[in-house]
Amino acid sequence: MPLVTWIKAGTSATALVLATAGTTSAAPSVEPPSAQAAVVTLRYDDSRAAGWEAAIAAGVASWNANVTNVKLVEAAPGGAAEIVIVATTGWPQATLGPVRPGRQVRVELGSQAVNEGYNKTRIAAHELGHSLGLPDTKPGPCSQLMSGSSAGTACTNAVPNATERSRVQSNYASGVTASVVTDGRTLVDAP
Repeated sequence: MPLVTWIKAGTSATALVLATAGTTSAAPSVEPPSAQAAVVTLRYDDSRAAGWEAAIAAGVASWNANVTNVKLVEAAPGGAAEIVIVATTGWPQATLGPVRPGRQVRVELGSQAVNEGYNKTRIAAHELGHSLGLPDTKPGPCSQLMSGSSAGTACTNAVPNATERSRVQSNYASGVTASVVTDGRTLVDAP
């Protein structure tokens, strides 16, 4: 094939690529990919936590509203979940994370704490905090979600404070590639 034919073919192909590139509906990103924070999605299964559904939903909403690089979503029925939530008759307890996608931790929402007057939503948010890598901060004031039962039965705060939010943000700052490993200890939240 003569050189002139190759140039014409190359020019036509380039024009075709450029023409079709302009027809896509997605807008190009103006930020470089490294500047966009990765969001880690963690699924939870509360199918064995009867009676705690509203408290779990409120606890999940609190975390989702207060941290940006990790998002808690309900697992599809029968689907895999990183956070397995069950209702028990004992004291609330949870595996200390931070949990990563494909790994699993357990949260036990114990009715013994509710029977003694502790707030269900605070319990759920607190135990989810353990899954995200936060240990207890006992004794502590009501303003610290992770102070748990040491804040007393009158405390209904289910919102992580700035330090707690910052620590979770740090735990998930590198997305799923972070080298932080789930602690694996079970923290029992009895007074």
